[in-house]
Amino acid sequence: MTVPRVPRAVVLLGAQRFDPTVKAAAAELGVEGPISTVTAGWQEREGEDQELHEHLGKRTVNLRLHQRAEDVFKRDRELHAAHRAKQEQLRHKQDFYRIRLEHELDATHVIRQRKAPASILEEEERASIEAVRSLDEYHLGQCAKIEAEFTARYAPLERDSVVRHRRELAKILGASAALAIAGGHVATLLNRMRLFGLSELLDGQAVLAWSAGAMAISDRVVLFHDSPPQGPGAAEVLDRGLGLCPGVVALPQPEIRLKLEDEQRVSVMARRFAPARCFAMASGARITWSEGQFRSPSRVTRLGEDGRSSPVQPTDEDLG
Repeated sequence: MTVPRVPRAVVLLGAQRFDPTVKAAAAELGVEGPISTVTAGWQEREGEDQELHEHLGKRTVNLRLHQRAEDVFKRDRELHAAHRAKQEQLRHKQDFYRIRLEHELDATHVIRQRKAPASILEEEERASIEAVRSLDEYHLGQCAKIEAEFTARYAPLERDSVVRHRRELAKILGASAALAIAGGHVATLLNRMRLFGLSELLDGQAVLAWSAGAMAISDRVVLFHDSPPQGPGAAEVLDRGLGLCPGVVALPQPEIRLKLEDEQRVSVMARRFAPARCFAMASGARITWSEGQFRSPSRVTRLGEDGRSSPVQPTDEDLG
């Protein structure tokens, strides 16, 4: 059984497209030498990384996880079929979870509107939040079960088609001072990193991650959009993350995806995922996880259980 390595430091960043800050974050950590990059979340556009390469001083090496996965699936038809079947199982589980979740969140909203003595309202609201939390944990458990069954039956990290690529990845990472993980399609990004056991190949490198990358390396991936085009949105847990940055729910692009002025929504999300901290990571935001502590926050907003959101300050006691 492989065991995830602990990065020297993990930096969570806001979106990089219009306000790139990953170079400054790497400099702050004293990162020198090559930087491995993961752009698998961009899928077929994985290789279109010239801007990132230029921004980081032309010292990046793209791990090409999406392309490598395509090669694995081409060479190993059995694994490809099993992987597709696993993803289909997960999609069905997500659909049923979403049905239950919408009803639980609707109940939470209705309960908050009822008239009753404060003590009763508080108790019922708490029970409603606990019901949502239990549903989230059940779904994560189902995802973990499906993943474990797939791993036990097909042992992807031991298959020749994967081993060859892992050797190359280990060599590239071994010569790198840091790993930079970009955004894109979060499910694809997470699947590709998991397929190659990327977190187990780390050996003290710093990790810099933004957007979907920041989501994928946390404990759990939460999909959210308070105002999606198709109608009212409900934040939903997608899967376990890689766990490289524990105790945080990364919420990128809050300026587009979150109604931070809606205290009820903010409160429900913060209480639902507590004790993890819900960090809204706007463009230009940055916070570092190192030696068991969050440090050096900049333009990061934390969602509060009281429904208010506030900038994270370097002096905040609960960052320790």
